[in-house]
Amino acid sequence: MTAIPQHPCILVDGSSFLFRAFHAMPPLTNKAGMPTGAMYGVINMLRKLIKDYQPQYLCVVFDAKGKHFRHELYPNYKANRAAMPEELGLQIEPLFKIIQALGISLISTPGVEADDVIGAYAKAAAKDKLLCIIATGDKDLAQLVDDSTHLFNPMNNEVLDRAGVIAKFNVTPEQIIDYLALMGDTSDNIPGVPKVGPKTAANWLQSYHSIDNVIAHAHEIKGKVGENLRASLEQLAISKQLVSLKLDLPLEYKISDFTIKPADNEKLMALYTEYELKSFLKDLQAFMPVPLGQNPETEALQSDATPIEHDTILSKLNFEALVEALSQASLIAVDTETTSLDTFQAELVGISFCIHVGKAYYIPIMHNYEGAPTQLERDYVLQALKPILENKDIKKIGHNLKYDLAIFAKFNIAVQGLAFDTLLESYVFNSTASRHNMDALSEKYLHYKTTTFEEVAGKGAKQVSFNQVSLEVAAPYAAEDAEVTLRLHNFFWPELTKTPSLMDVFQTIEMPLMPVLSRMERYGVLIDCDKLHAQSKAFQIRLLELEQEAYTLAGEEFNLNSPKQLQEILFVKLNHPILEKTPTGQASTAESTLHELALSYPLPKLILEYRTIAKLKSTYTDSLPLQMNAKTGRIHTSYQQAVTSTGRLSSTEPNLQNIPIKTEAGRKIRSAFIAPPGKKILSADYSQIELRIMAHLSQDPTLLQVFANGEDVHQSTAAEIFNVPLSEVTQEQRRSAKAVNFGLIYGMSAFGLAKQLGVSRGEADSYIQAYFKRFAGVKNFMDDIRKLGVAQGFVETIYGRRIYFPDLQSKVSMKQKAAERAAINAPMQGSQADIIKKAMIEIDAWLQDAEPKVVMIMQVHDELIFEVPAHKVDMISEKIKTIMTSCATLSIPLVVDVGVGDNWNEAH
Repeated sequence: MTAIPQHPCILVDGSSFLFRAFHAMPPLTNKAGMPTGAMYGVINMLRKLIKDYQPQYLCVVFDAKGKHFRHELYPNYKANRAAMPEELGLQIEPLFKIIQALGISLISTPGVEADDVIGAYAKAAAKDKLLCIIATGDKDLAQLVDDSTHLFNPMNNEVLDRAGVIAKFNVTPEQIIDYLALMGDTSDNIPGVPKVGPKTAANWLQSYHSIDNVIAHAHEIKGKVGENLRASLEQLAISKQLVSLKLDLPLEYKISDFTIKPADNEKLMALYTEYELKSFLKDLQAFMPVPLGQNPETEALQSDATPIEHDTILSKLNFEALVEALSQASLIAVDTETTSLDTFQAELVGISFCIHVGKAYYIPIMHNYEGAPTQLERDYVLQALKPILENKDIKKIGHNLKYDLAIFAKFNIAVQGLAFDTLLESYVFNSTASRHNMDALSEKYLHYKTTTFEEVAGKGAKQVSFNQVSLEVAAPYAAEDAEVTLRLHNFFWPELTKTPSLMDVFQTIEMPLMPVLSRMERYGVLIDCDKLHAQSKAFQIRLLELEQEAYTLAGEEFNLNSPKQLQEILFVKLNHPILEKTPTGQASTAESTLHELALSYPLPKLILEYRTIAKLKSTYTDSLPLQMNAKTGRIHTSYQQAVTSTGRLSSTEPNLQNIPIKTEAGRKIRSAFIAPPGKKILSADYSQIELRIMAHLSQDPTLLQVFANGEDVHQSTAAEIFNVPLSEVTQEQRRSAKAVNFGLIYGMSAFGLAKQLGVSRGEADSYIQAYFKRFAGVKNFMDDIRKLGVAQGFVETIYGRRIYFPDLQSKVSMKQKAAERAAINAPMQGSQADIIKKAMIEIDAWLQDAEPKVVMIMQVHDELIFEVPAHKVDMISEKIKTIMTSCATLSIPLVVDVGVGDNWNEAH
């Protein structure tokens, strides 16, 4: 291994990095739906190469379209390669244009592969006595390494000289061709010796030095692998030819032609703008200033960059004047500054207010660094502010007010007049936006760059708590938070009022729900730590059993948690088919891949069970006791109100949404969520709510009749699609019908249904066709939603919540089809979220005055969980069921199943 000296000749394996960038980068697109992630990744890599190594010569080499000499030599070469993804293919032409506009040479030679071209030019560079660096992640090119040619992998900054190749592969560069031939390559469909992986191939070459000697001594090699070698002798010659690079190509260019030319900045500006490669465009604009007026976004950022006026309140006189001003205000923005994001651990450091845009106030109460000025006493400040904060007539605005409510609640202040939360305004305005934090919203909508927490408190290990930040720095930062919150509200609220349904979703669902969630979080959930510890021990025993079973199936011990070792066992030793590859070209051991392999092979199925139990153990049975609050003896999840695009809640630390209910292991974990003495856990769960919403939205008469009659919807569907009497429906038919019912509302294709049911695609398609024939209204609804979504870019819930799908206009058909499937489901899932939120709001209103005391403690998908007095279970059950079934009016009745027990598992 060695470092790269500056000014080398660099040959870039463009094809290798095109695929790696495509898989490694997030699925970026521009507004027109054009994918840009692979372009961004490759360009970023090239820019970094130029910046870091200032190459004397640079050329990017790509594979040309069409077949080449290896296909003539071996017709099955790369026969099992999937076609290039459409969203990658669309990026190639614009990427080529950008590379050429950067002044970088680009080669694509028909009849050969990029590796051959790279090899030929590497040899030419050696003749010119130049150090040649090949930028690649492809091990095949290791055969080129010598004193004048090294490999460099920008993905991990690995540099391979001769010693590096030996250290990495345990063979010399001269032996790489033989090494590759012995192993073969399943991705390129190059035959090797079955069951021979890197270790065996390297051992043979260390013993016999070359593939010819390995063949000559084939009779000496014992066991099954020896038999495989002797059976493969005839094909090894072809394998060696396939992996050997063709270095005698006629060269169209001289190395000196690869000198980097001046960039065509105007062309780059147009390309970066068209494909919205904003970071590159910003760098380019630094060298090509755009006059104000020609770039409105840049102008706005500059014009809004004036500091916000702020007052730091340190004296009683100034504080009393602020209190008077706040008392007279009809609308105020408020924000707290604390020592922690964990509301139970957080100490209040200061409070900021804003009444009018442009001026804000910061009241510090606990900056206690050495030399800090004297500040007003906390109790004095809070006692004076309490009447204002609890005054319903003084409307409050905040950003993520749920956090501030929890902080004030610690001081017995129940904030009233909760009017606006800019986090929720942003979320209702566009739930599919990737970020709703204040810094991102300010830059996006106000064109104003806020001061970040890291800029005032430091980063990483050097970061200090906010109480240690000097007031000279802390005060303008804290005041800015309140002022920007008010400005964001002034942007969002007029936008929401343009669409009455969105304004209604905000005012009647999201804002009223926020204090409900705050109360649930603060109350928490009681857990049985002893039971969880016992479950952890049982899980550990099962994990050890699974390990031993895995060793038996694999024929050797290996680390089940190591993807690399699992790859070796599954795909080299056991020769399971490679179904998918990782961004770095390795055989995938992802869960989706293992599920498919588990249909045919025992070890992948066992690995899946191992992973499931290991995850439940680490995430829940080991972690939940550690997350229990020492003061309350409970765990306190955080409900995320502005994360999912459809309006569903999610939860973190711990995530209560992902505890499985259908597995024994999941049920054991749920049994550790317990009721305190004298109380019971009550679970109220909407029954088949998304199917009922589908019936309401589609107005399909057959489906409406099924629910109106109180029939088993899956049994009824089975009777319809299999054309049998209701009484003769078998369990297998009902299971298939259930898969159809739920699959179709999630946009499942015939292929997906076939995979789930284990039937042929034709049979699955016949189920779907029979379903749509009997439930034509559902088919019409899906078609209409698809068309409407494509036309307007969004779909709506029953209550008018909008769910945007930018990929509905994507040029990539696979992305567009996926967006269409999601758009079909979104009205059901989003309406379900709206309904259960409305139920929570109405139940919470009842609970505030309910006697005896009932507490709503959790929300998980379609289910609400309560702590209820044991002697009042029946009365409370009926009241909760009544509220939940009447909180929405559909064409058919909502049904709620209620269960009661000493723990969550018993109740559900």
